[in-house]
Amino acid sequence: MQTHQKFIKRAIELAKLGAGNVSPNPMVGAVITHDNLIIGEGYHQNYGEAHAEVNAVNEVFKNFNNAPELLKEATIYVTLEPCAHFGKTPPCANLIIKHQIPNVVIGCLDPFDSVNGKGVEKLKNAGINVTTGVLEEKCLALNKRFFTKIQKQRPYVILKWAQTQDGYFSPSDGSQKWISNDLAKTLVHQWRSEEDCVLVGKKTALADNPQLNVRLVSGRNPLRAVIDKNLELPKLHHLFDNSVKTFVFNQHKTAIEGQTYYIGIEDFDYFLPQYILYQLYLQDVQSLIIEGGTKTLQAFIDANLWDEARIITAPTYWGEGLMAPKLKGEVITTQKLDNNLLTVIKAKH
Repeated sequence: MQTHQKFIKRAIELAKLGAGNVSPNPMVGAVITHDNLIIGEGYHQNYGEAHAEVNAVNEVFKNFNNAPELLKEATIYVTLEPCAHFGKTPPCANLIIKHQIPNVVIGCLDPFDSVNGKGVEKLKNAGINVTTGVLEEKCLALNKRFFTKIQKQRPYVILKWAQTQDGYFSPSDGSQKWISNDLAKTLVHQWRSEEDCVLVGKKTALADNPQLNVRLVSGRNPLRAVIDKNLELPKLHHLFDNSVKTFVFNQHKTAIEGQTYYIGIEDFDYFLPQYILYQLYLQDVQSLIIEGGTKTLQAFIDANLWDEARIITAPTYWGEGLMAPKLKGEVITTQKLDNNLLTVIKAKH
């Protein structure tokens, strides 16, 4: 079992390389071994392209002249159950059967209806030895976004804010005043590159005129979303620059203008977080970072519609201003970012 864990751990490392590029698909890594030596590796690199198993098998053929013989004596380790259906690519279970790979070790099963257990069943019916549940919790955590979307019909929600040592979030006059340091700002841009969409409220958009992009790191820009009930944001703001699809949740208008998607919500004062998440789910958004302001963050907290909070605390004291949101959850990690402290909290659902 330790051998299985070793290679599934490597497959998890590979899978993470697909972060930010494969949504709404899950991140998947695959390792192929022969006599406990790795002969091929792969991961799902881009949405709609080859899956991890395909890339791993291709690497074996690239590196070994006797690849067909090696595969017939090999073990393939996969973080997620191989698919059994035709989607944008053929079923990976069929690929494994085709090459007569005799042993398959799987981290966790896939809850997606077209797969759930069917991949394992197809492999077993072909006489393949299948082992499941190796480092299962780590494999489930790897694709927490994908599983949330499939099982809860909403995106995985990450709350993010910076606060002072005495718990203040922003100046009370609505002006802009930075709290976090440069290292924290760069990390936030990295987070954006790994998620599908970023949401802010109207007051934050007015005060900061944010671009909500990843200009401080290399990576793809997320989709953007803003809550603007009465469509009061200036059209010259960065959010309307047509650089990326931007959702404007409002009470008056449903229309598409360039890259700006106006989504009208009639009952704006009731169940707003639920409406927003459902609309984003319909747009295939798998994960959402909410970056402010306090009213927006607190609305999702009060509705218990969040999964993770990332709170950056600076050593400064303001003595006045708008207080940061309050939430209850389990502290997962703390990390120093120079003189700032990052605390990651997991929701208790």
